[in-house]
Amino acid sequence: MNTKFKHSEIVILPEQMEHHNHGYNQVVIGLSGQTEFDIEGYGNLVCPGQGCLVTADSEHAFSGLGRNEILVLNIPVSQHSFEETYGYLQPSYAMDRVERLFDQSSYFHLDSQAQNLINALTVEMTAHPDDLLLSKACTDTLMCVLQRHFKPLASDRHSARLNMDIVDQYIIQHLTRKISVTQLAGQVFLGESQFHLLFKNQTGVTPHQYVLKKRLEMAKQLMEESQLSLAQVAQSCGFSGQSSFTQAFSRLYGMPPARFKKNNV
Repeated sequence: MNTKFKHSEIVILPEQMEHHNHGYNQVVIGLSGQTEFDIEGYGNLVCPGQGCLVTADSEHAFSGLGRNEILVLNIPVSQHSFEETYGYLQPSYAMDRVERLFDQSSYFHLDSQAQNLINALTVEMTAHPDDLLLSKACTDTLMCVLQRHFKPLASDRHSARLNMDIVDQYIIQHLTRKISVTQLAGQVFLGESQFHLLFKNQTGVTPHQYVLKKRLEMAKQLMEESQLSLAQVAQSCGFSGQSSFTQAFSRLYGMPPARFKKNNV
């Protein structure tokens, strides 16, 4: 992200991971697409309606996953730095609000009311990108909104558990196509590495192994309940071809799908 200090700005992150630190606090809010952040070793995805808090001088890395836009609010850390930046003193109660906000969890999500306001403000910012007064007003407004609508994603990263109902629903809905770990992680608003670790701890298998088993379970069900050919079953369950389907099915069930289908006619 641009290290030149601005009140607020709309940014597109590059796909290549970058990292840095800076001497001011930063609020990042997802507007479109997906971005990935790692703040002092704590990784997560930031999607529309989610965001993260980057405290001053903390090491953080970030990248965009395809097309994306984020809203960045840059917040001075003290009265002295605020006066140097803006030329006037920030009221003490406002600085207290900033301190309380940045004492909270790094990652958060926002309710629909806050999201609607953010969308309206970013429309104005896009239409008037050089209006510094508007930029400052948007930052002040959103800092007040965050105090009231801030909802931490997880207070304890070590005890967090995945909502497997959400993961399973996504897998079932997309069985006919390739499913990546990044896509699964995005459903529960986590970074790929954190999702992979939590998933393995919770299920005992990797996401790839889990998805493969779901494909084979669906294939087994189709062979029991439909008249589809083996090639059609393989295609319906997202396998690249009948050969890869046969190999995977035989490893899990101890017999090739042709024999299984024959036994269940």
